[in-house]
Amino acid sequence: MAALAALAAGAAALSAVGCGAESHPNEARPQSPTRVSVTISENGVIVQPATIAVGPEKSQQIPQNQDHPQPVRKTREPLDVVFVIANQTDHGTRVEVRSGATKLSSAKIPPRSPGTFSTKLETASYTIAAAGVSSQPTTKLVVGPVRTSSENDVLLP
Repeated sequence: MAALAALAAGAAALSAVGCGAESHPNEARPQSPTRVSVTISENGVIVQPATIAVGPEKSQQIPQNQDHPQPVRKTREPLDVVFVIANQTDHGTRVEVRSGATKLSSAKIPPRSPGTFSTKLETASYTIAAAGVSSQPTTKLVVGPVRTSSENDVLLP
């Protein structure tokens, strides 16, 4: 009889644990990383697009939402950026991202090879350069304040 009473008390305790909050806020999901293409050639450094996060992204991750507006997040958090790099020179180099006191650098990219570099960037204007290649001029990348939510894209966080 004592075992049956203990079992009933355990079942009641487990059922009480399963009860959660009655309301679940649907917070905006983080933005999927923005991709920026960097091409390093003998003629210079090319960054495409040169301006990001100034409005909704021009392309969505998943085409079923192409005609739907992207929800904008109200946050001041940094933007996740993935630099997709093509080193078309005969020299190994690093991509350097600078703004004021901020200086970020990618891993060394071998000659005639691709590479990637991920970072978080605050709203600002950045200078993009190729390190170790003296003839390479710099170029600008502007990061705006707009952050969109990935809530309309399935299979994303």
